[in-house]
Amino acid sequence: MSLPEVVAHLRALEAEAGREPGSARLVAVTKGQDLESIERQVLAHGSYPLGEGRAQELRDKAAERPDWEWHYIGPLQRNKIKYLRPVTLVHAIEAVWQAEAIAEAAARWGHAPDLLLQLHNGEEQKHGVLADELADTLRGVRETGLTVRGLMVMAPDSGADLTPPEAETRILRLFTETAQRAHDLGLPELSMGMSGDYPQAVRAGATLVRVGRSLFQ
Repeated sequence: MSLPEVVAHLRALEAEAGREPGSARLVAVTKGQDLESIERQVLAHGSYPLGEGRAQELRDKAAERPDWEWHYIGPLQRNKIKYLRPVTLVHAIEAVWQAEAIAEAAARWGHAPDLLLQLHNGEEQKHGVLADELADTLRGVRETGLTVRGLMVMAPDSGADLTPPEAETRILRLFTETAQRAHDLGLPELSMGMSGDYPQAVRAGATLVRVGRSLFQ
């Protein structure tokens, strides 16, 4: 699907869910794509945030195009934080120390990105804050002075033991529960859904959907 087709699909999904047009914003995942491809296949169609999951790749691209809106969507290691200077939103905060390190770097930069907390999706070996630790983590991150705008979650692997309808139900349940947790915490932003599952995310209330594979085919 081209970007206009993905956006048209998002608008249709919003209408089906009774949502306002444009309430689910596309984040174009540009990992592995060169600047020319990004400009031709994404930004030629409008202004969209660009999601990068590799810190050095983000650094190199943003150095050439600091005027574009960059998000960081990957797991965050301490030695990668120095590369986040151009970023306006970090999607995957899972520990207070990460926010503390970003706040320390931001004091040198003179500006700070906003943050999303990543909720653990229940699978072993996955990143994220456990549900029963979410409120305490939010409190600790806010104590750094940074702004937490919402939650992010990754859909679980469907697994060979689930039929497609069962997998879709499982994903929709996770997204719906994440939306409820964000509401309970007073957080308005929800980064949920990727190329294979953004329809369920929009139905559940996602405000940011991270699509890459569908845009660069």
